[in-house]
Amino acid sequence: MEKQKIDILLGLQWGDEGKGKIVDVVTPHYDVVARFQGGPNAGHSLEFNGIRHVLHIIPSGIFHKEKTNIIGNGVVIDPVTFEEEIRALEAMGLTPTDNLFVSKKAHLILPTHKLLDAAYESQKGDMKIGSTLKGIGPTYTDKTARNGLRVCDIISPNFEEKYHQTIARHQEILDGLHFDYSQTLPEMERKWMDSLATLKSFTFIDSEYELFDLLQKGKSVLAEGAQGTLLDLEFGAYPFVTSSNTIAAGAFTGLGLDPHFAGKVIGIVKAYCTRVGSGPFPTELFDTTGEQLRKQGNEYGATTGRPRRCGWLDLVALKYALMVNGVTDIALTKADVMDNFETINICTAYKVNGQLTTRMPTDPDATIEPVYTPLKGWMQNISQCKSYEALPATFKDYIRFIEEETRTKVSIVSVGPDRDATIFRE
Repeated sequence: MEKQKIDILLGLQWGDEGKGKIVDVVTPHYDVVARFQGGPNAGHSLEFNGIRHVLHIIPSGIFHKEKTNIIGNGVVIDPVTFEEEIRALEAMGLTPTDNLFVSKKAHLILPTHKLLDAAYESQKGDMKIGSTLKGIGPTYTDKTARNGLRVCDIISPNFEEKYHQTIARHQEILDGLHFDYSQTLPEMERKWMDSLATLKSFTFIDSEYELFDLLQKGKSVLAEGAQGTLLDLEFGAYPFVTSSNTIAAGAFTGLGLDPHFAGKVIGIVKAYCTRVGSGPFPTELFDTTGEQLRKQGNEYGATTGRPRRCGWLDLVALKYALMVNGVTDIALTKADVMDNFETINICTAYKVNGQLTTRMPTDPDATIEPVYTPLKGWMQNISQCKSYEALPATFKDYIRFIEEETRTKVSIVSVGPDRDATIFRE
């Protein structure tokens, strides 16, 4: 049997593009859905049957009982959050232990990782990056420094020794930062230890072997990314980035597969832009238009509830994301949010320190002025449209403009939050 390719689905902006929904609607075309990076700082929202669901660690294919879901080695897992997600899924009548598998090599977020996250962020003062304080950064730091604990460690005979050594090292750092944890750590540790029973009830796998075998057997795999390209540790607006590789290349290290398996790369793009936390955002709107986008788009973080910064679609940033990911197909989401805009601006160039350019600047402190091309809005409710032909001509002009500028096809159009409000163009 001919071996399958692995398709990759990821965000092309600053996260919150609607990846969870698109994963959910394309999952029927795949046998396996695998998360390859990130942790519970990412919240993937899905809506079906009028109910909104938020996943933080578990792949978005979990609602399809017949599909295999894998948490890859590149993910960092908070056992407490994991347990909460499992309990919520069980309350819906699902049995996640049947179709969810966890990489032995995935790293664990410890209680003190969260405390370190808060301590480091408070030390930065005005230079805060807007961390979600979920312990993600310190966990990846320990991973890189070869001090981390992995899923396989919790079934190791000397787990408690490893755990207490790591906690003691973290406490030394916290003491040096004069961060008081005496009142909070004991309860955090109790909950963390209790939650391990749930994690241990799942099958731990060598995901690199399992995925390789599945692909050799002709099974189709979708790799699900978290956050967005512009938050990538290498290619985002450093230091206002996440702690992992969010780009397509990260799927191969985050799952243990070689690049010869690369298939389609599906990039998710919100029809406008949002971001949370600090950092450059060239098209950010500080006026009533920005507030209208936030209100109509319900732009509040799925994990934190923080109001998102909102602005117009940025094609300079989008072209950059398409380039570094090798995107083959665009999925355009939340276009229905702009149903009531008479004029819609799209950024097609920057003036960086007064110089016109279509390249992303590396300097996060550069003065960037967006150059806009105005397009006519569609001024029509598109949420009930069931086919591409049914969409208003002005909205199709908007899509055509994106395609011509990026030379990439918009293959999927989302016109509402429910899984049924999705138009496939082929």
